[in-house]
Amino acid sequence: MVERAGRVEGKTAIVTGAGSTPGPGIGTGKATAVALAQEGASVLLVDLFPERAEETRRMIEDEGGKAEVFAADVTRAADCEAMVRAAVDAFGTVDILVNNIGRASLGTVVDLSEEEWDKALDINLRTAFLASKYAVPVMEEKGAGSIVNISSISALRGDGTIAYSAAKGGLIAMTVDMAYSHGRRGIRVNAVAPGHITTPMVKSVSQPGPQEEFMDTMRSEAGLLGTPGDGWDVAWAATFLASDQARWITGVTLPVESGVLSVTPLMMAEHLRGVPAPGA
Repeated sequence: MVERAGRVEGKTAIVTGAGSTPGPGIGTGKATAVALAQEGASVLLVDLFPERAEETRRMIEDEGGKAEVFAADVTRAADCEAMVRAAVDAFGTVDILVNNIGRASLGTVVDLSEEEWDKALDINLRTAFLASKYAVPVMEEKGAGSIVNISSISALRGDGTIAYSAAKGGLIAMTVDMAYSHGRRGIRVNAVAPGHITTPMVKSVSQPGPQEEFMDTMRSEAGLLGTPGDGWDVAWAATFLASDQARWITGVTLPVESGVLSVTPLMMAEHLRGVPAPGA
């Protein structure tokens, strides 16, 4: 049997938000870090809460992979600069950057506070800007690199999260401009737009019980496949885009959403009506 190298064998990756919110399931950052390690990358696990990233490191090392934890607030330029330096010191270079950090909050332009607006843009957009600012020069120096930005279908469809949606839309625009600006130096920049996936962060804002089960089912039934999605689905897409198998793909946003962007809610009514609401 022929042994084949992993898709990112020998490469160094930085994943921001590489821990998961406590709770059942797996977050996109944790899953992506593990998937990259499974495919041969050495991974710097960056998180504001290092104890969460330590869980990811244990998962990777239990499977024979390589990972280091770096505690950072990536809304701060100094932390992002130090993060990139730590990856170079630990593993020699930076080949892959996954800008994964995200935080959603409900609100319209009328009722959302200015403080919440600023916080959402800092967490969802500024972090990717600053992380890329310091990773790109390392990639340019060797003429190769891949950046994957984790956006959201909230950037493409309304859902009452004005600041989050605006920030994730900005992330898609930033993806295109970075692909334009750095492509001739060998750097590819793409985005993943997750749909109605179930992650620990989603669970953390849900009330346990019948309502939570109802929403889990609705998330599945809203898509063309009628099946649930989770952090692994995002991780596998991000790993592909990070790899040389996607060597001629740049400036694109890959939806990972069971086809919800391809259909109107009315067309799914037959399936959604079949889901009994709690207490019905």
